[in-house]
Amino acid sequence: MKKIVLLSLAVFAALSLSAQQPRDWAQYGRYEQQNAALAGESVEVVFMGNSITDNWIGADPDFFARNGFVDRGISGQTTAEMLARFRRDVIDLNPKAVVILAGINDIAQNNGAIKLENVFGNIVSMCELAKFNGIRVVLCSVLPCDRFSWRPEIKPAAAVAELNTMLRQYAAEHKIPYVDYHAAFDNGSGGLDARFSQDGCHPTLYGYTLMEPMVVEGINKALRTKQARYTTPTPNE
Repeated sequence: MKKIVLLSLAVFAALSLSAQQPRDWAQYGRYEQQNAALAGESVEVVFMGNSITDNWIGADPDFFARNGFVDRGISGQTTAEMLARFRRDVIDLNPKAVVILAGINDIAQNNGAIKLENVFGNIVSMCELAKFNGIRVVLCSVLPCDRFSWRPEIKPAAAVAELNTMLRQYAAEHKIPYVDYHAAFDNGSGGLDARFSQDGCHPTLYGYTLMEPMVVEGINKALRTKQARYTTPTPNE
Protein backbone atom coordinates (compact mmCIF):
# COMPACT_ATOMS: atom_id res chain seq x y z
CA MET A 1 0.00 0.00 0.00
CA LYS A 2 2.80 2.39 0.94
CA LYS A 3 4.52 1.74 -2.40
CA ILE A 4 1.28 2.49 -4.27
CA VAL A 5 0.85 5.80 -2.43
CA LEU A 6 4.42 6.83 -3.12
CA LEU A 7 4.07 5.89 -6.77
CA SER A 8 0.85 7.88 -7.03
CA LEU A 9 2.50 10.92 -5.49
CA ALA A 10 5.43 10.66 -7.90
CA VAL A 11 3.10 10.46 -10.91
CA PHE A 12 1.07 13.41 -9.62
CA ALA A 13 4.23 15.49 -9.14
CA ALA A 14 5.43 14.63 -12.64
CA LEU A 15 2.10 15.58 -14.19
CA SER A 16 2.03 18.83 -12.22
CA LEU A 17 5.48 19.79 -13.44
CA SER A 18 4.61 19.00 -17.04
CA ALA A 19 1.49 21.16 -16.78
CA GLN A 20 3.40 24.20 -15.57
CA GLN A 21 3.94 27.03 -18.01
CA PRO A 22 7.51 27.39 -19.32
CA ARG A 23 9.46 30.11 -17.54
CA ASP A 24 9.66 33.42 -19.38
CA TRP A 25 13.32 33.85 -18.45
CA ALA A 26 13.82 37.40 -19.73
CA GLN A 27 10.17 38.37 -19.09
CA TYR A 28 9.50 39.12 -22.74
CA GLY A 29 5.81 39.10 -21.89
CA ARG A 30 5.98 41.77 -19.17
CA TYR A 31 5.47 44.66 -21.59
CA GLU A 32 4.01 42.78 -24.55
CA GLN A 33 0.61 44.48 -24.42
CA GLN A 34 2.05 47.94 -23.70
CA ASN A 35 4.47 47.58 -26.61
CA ALA A 36 1.65 46.54 -28.95
CA ALA A 37 -0.34 49.60 -27.89
CA LEU A 38 2.58 51.82 -28.94
CA ALA A 39 2.77 50.38 -32.46
CA GLY A 40 2.85 53.24 -34.92
CA GLU A 41 3.25 55.81 -32.15
CA SER A 42 6.17 58.20 -31.91
CA VAL A 43 8.36 57.29 -28.92
CA GLU A 44 11.05 59.72 -27.87
CA VAL A 45 12.79 58.05 -24.91
CA VAL A 46 12.75 54.56 -23.41
CA PHE A 47 14.19 53.88 -19.95
CA MET A 48 15.73 50.39 -19.81
CA GLY A 49 16.67 49.01 -16.43
CA ASN A 50 16.00 46.95 -13.35
CA SER A 51 13.99 47.67 -10.19
CA ILE A 52 15.39 51.19 -9.88
CA THR A 53 13.80 52.00 -13.24
CA ASP A 54 10.78 49.76 -12.63
CA ASN A 55 10.01 51.49 -9.31
CA TRP A 56 10.59 54.96 -10.73
CA ILE A 57 7.32 55.18 -12.65
CA GLY A 58 5.41 53.95 -9.61
CA ALA A 59 7.05 56.48 -7.32
CA ASP A 60 6.74 59.38 -9.75
CA PRO A 61 4.35 58.66 -12.64
CA ASP A 62 4.13 62.34 -13.60
CA PHE A 63 7.77 62.39 -14.66
CA PHE A 64 7.05 59.75 -17.29
CA ALA A 65 3.54 60.79 -18.27
CA ARG A 66 4.23 64.51 -18.68
CA ASN A 67 7.39 63.90 -20.71
CA GLY A 68 6.03 61.01 -22.76
CA PHE A 69 8.85 58.78 -21.49
CA VAL A 70 8.44 54.99 -21.69
CA ASP A 71 9.52 52.88 -18.70
CA ARG A 72 10.78 49.37 -19.46
CA GLY A 73 12.39 48.46 -16.15
CA ILE A 74 11.93 45.00 -14.65
CA SER A 75 12.77 44.37 -11.01
CA GLY A 76 15.53 41.91 -10.28
CA GLN A 77 16.87 41.72 -13.80
CA THR A 78 20.51 41.31 -14.70
CA THR A 79 22.18 42.77 -17.77
CA ALA A 80 21.90 39.46 -19.63
CA GLU A 81 18.11 39.51 -19.25
CA MET A 82 17.92 43.14 -20.32
CA LEU A 83 20.09 42.44 -23.34
CA ALA A 84 17.85 39.52 -24.29
CA ARG A 85 14.73 41.71 -24.35
CA PHE A 86 16.40 44.86 -25.67
CA ARG A 87 15.08 44.34 -29.20
CA ARG A 88 11.50 43.84 -28.10
CA ASP A 89 11.35 46.51 -25.38
CA VAL A 90 13.57 49.16 -26.97
CA ILE A 91 14.52 48.71 -30.63
CA ASP A 92 11.05 47.68 -31.81
CA LEU A 93 9.61 50.88 -30.30
CA ASN A 94 11.97 52.93 -32.50
CA PRO A 95 12.69 55.62 -29.90
CA LYS A 96 14.99 58.56 -30.47
CA ALA A 97 16.97 57.72 -27.32
CA VAL A 98 17.36 55.04 -24.66
CA VAL A 99 18.43 55.56 -21.06
CA ILE A 100 20.34 52.52 -19.78
CA LEU A 101 20.74 51.92 -16.04
CA ALA A 102 21.97 48.40 -15.34
CA GLY A 103 24.42 46.22 -13.47
CA ILE A 104 23.55 46.18 -9.79
CA ASN A 105 21.75 42.82 -9.89
CA ASP A 106 24.72 41.18 -11.60
CA ILE A 107 26.86 42.35 -8.70
CA ALA A 108 24.21 40.93 -6.35
CA GLN A 109 24.58 37.61 -8.22
CA ASN A 110 20.84 37.35 -8.84
CA ASN A 111 21.50 34.75 -11.53
CA GLY A 112 24.82 33.53 -10.15
CA ALA A 113 28.36 34.84 -10.16
CA ILE A 114 29.50 36.82 -13.20
CA LYS A 115 32.73 38.67 -13.96
CA LEU A 116 32.48 42.45 -14.12
CA GLU A 117 33.92 42.49 -17.64
CA ASN A 118 30.98 40.36 -18.75
CA VAL A 119 28.52 42.69 -17.05
CA PHE A 120 30.22 45.58 -18.82
CA GLY A 121 30.12 43.67 -22.10
CA ASN A 122 26.36 43.17 -21.83
CA ILE A 123 25.85 46.90 -21.29
CA VAL A 124 28.15 47.74 -24.21
CA SER A 125 26.16 45.34 -26.39
CA MET A 126 22.97 47.23 -25.56
CA CYS A 127 24.69 50.50 -26.47
CA GLU A 128 25.93 49.04 -29.75
CA LEU A 129 22.50 47.64 -30.64
CA ALA A 130 20.97 51.05 -30.00
CA LYS A 131 23.57 52.86 -32.08
CA PHE A 132 23.21 50.38 -34.97
CA ASN A 133 19.48 51.07 -35.01
CA GLY A 134 19.83 54.85 -34.94
CA ILE A 135 18.91 55.21 -31.26
CA ARG A 136 20.96 57.63 -29.17
CA VAL A 137 22.20 56.37 -25.81
CA VAL A 138 22.23 57.93 -22.36
CA LEU A 139 24.40 55.75 -20.13
CA CYS A 140 23.93 55.89 -16.37
CA SER A 141 26.27 54.89 -13.62
CA VAL A 142 25.17 52.28 -11.14
CA LEU A 143 23.93 54.04 -8.01
CA PRO A 144 26.04 53.71 -4.86
CA CYS A 145 25.28 50.59 -2.86
CA ASP A 146 27.22 49.03 0.00
CA ARG A 147 24.72 46.37 1.06
CA PHE A 148 21.96 44.19 -0.31
CA SER A 149 19.00 43.45 1.93
CA TRP A 150 18.43 40.22 -0.03
CA ARG A 151 22.11 39.19 -0.18
CA PRO A 152 23.71 40.52 3.04
CA GLU A 153 26.82 38.36 2.58
CA ILE A 154 27.86 40.39 -0.50
CA LYS A 155 29.70 43.69 -0.02
CA PRO A 156 29.13 45.47 -3.35
CA ALA A 157 30.66 48.94 -2.98
CA ALA A 158 34.04 48.18 -4.59
CA ALA A 159 32.51 46.26 -7.50
CA VAL A 160 30.01 49.07 -8.13
CA ALA A 161 32.85 51.61 -8.27
CA GLU A 162 34.90 49.40 -10.61
CA LEU A 163 32.00 48.85 -13.01
CA ASN A 164 31.27 52.56 -13.03
CA THR A 165 34.87 53.30 -13.98
CA MET A 166 34.45 51.03 -17.02
CA LEU A 167 31.15 52.68 -17.97
CA ARG A 168 32.47 56.21 -17.55
CA GLN A 169 35.51 55.50 -19.70
CA TYR A 170 33.39 53.83 -22.38
CA ALA A 171 30.99 56.77 -22.46
CA ALA A 172 33.86 59.25 -22.79
CA GLU A 173 35.52 57.26 -25.58
CA HIS A 174 32.27 56.99 -27.56
CA LYS A 175 30.94 60.48 -26.79
CA ILE A 176 27.87 59.12 -25.00
CA PRO A 177 26.22 61.30 -22.34
CA TYR A 178 27.03 59.78 -18.94
CA VAL A 179 24.74 60.38 -15.95
CA ASP A 180 26.90 59.99 -12.85
CA TYR A 181 24.42 59.12 -10.12
CA HIS A 182 27.22 57.50 -8.14
CA ALA A 183 29.17 60.71 -7.71
CA ALA A 184 26.02 62.62 -6.80
CA PHE A 185 24.70 60.20 -4.17
CA ASP A 186 27.78 58.50 -2.69
CA ASN A 187 27.76 58.84 1.10
CA GLY A 188 31.56 58.75 1.17
CA SER A 189 31.76 55.01 1.81
CA GLY A 190 30.33 53.78 -1.47
CA GLY A 191 26.80 53.59 -0.09
CA LEU A 192 23.54 55.34 -0.84
CA ASP A 193 22.80 57.95 1.79
CA ALA A 194 19.82 57.29 4.05
CA ARG A 195 18.28 60.55 2.81
CA PHE A 196 17.80 58.97 -0.61
CA SER A 197 16.94 55.36 0.22
CA GLN A 198 15.28 53.21 2.85
CA ASP A 199 17.18 50.01 2.05
CA GLY A 200 20.55 51.34 0.90
CA CYS A 201 19.96 50.38 -2.73
CA HIS A 202 16.63 51.67 -4.08
CA PRO A 203 15.85 55.41 -4.21
CA THR A 204 12.88 56.97 -2.49
CA LEU A 205 10.74 59.60 -4.22
CA TYR A 206 13.11 62.17 -2.77
CA GLY A 207 16.02 60.42 -4.47
CA TYR A 208 14.19 60.10 -7.79
CA THR A 209 13.37 63.80 -7.91
CA LEU A 210 17.09 64.55 -7.55
CA MET A 211 17.92 62.05 -10.32
CA GLU A 212 15.41 63.55 -12.75
CA PRO A 213 17.22 66.80 -13.65
CA MET A 214 20.41 64.80 -14.12
CA VAL A 215 18.90 62.34 -16.57
CA VAL A 216 16.97 65.09 -18.38
CA GLU A 217 20.29 66.86 -18.96
CA GLY A 218 21.69 63.61 -20.38
CA ILE A 219 18.67 63.12 -22.64
CA ASN A 220 18.91 66.65 -24.00
CA LYS A 221 22.62 66.18 -24.67
CA ALA A 222 21.96 62.93 -26.51
CA LEU A 223 19.18 64.50 -28.61
CA ARG A 224 21.09 67.78 -29.02
CA THR A 225 18.24 69.89 -27.79
CA LYS A 226 17.53 72.36 -24.99
CA GLN A 227 13.92 71.31 -24.67
CA ALA A 228 12.28 72.11 -21.36
CA ARG A 229 11.12 68.90 -19.67
CA TYR A 230 9.10 68.29 -16.56
CA THR A 231 10.81 67.22 -13.37
CA THR A 232 8.95 66.69 -10.13
CA PRO A 233 9.71 69.24 -7.39
CA THR A 234 11.82 67.71 -4.65
CA PRO A 235 9.72 67.02 -1.54
CA ASN A 236 10.95 67.63 1.96
CA GLU A 237 13.45 64.99 3.12
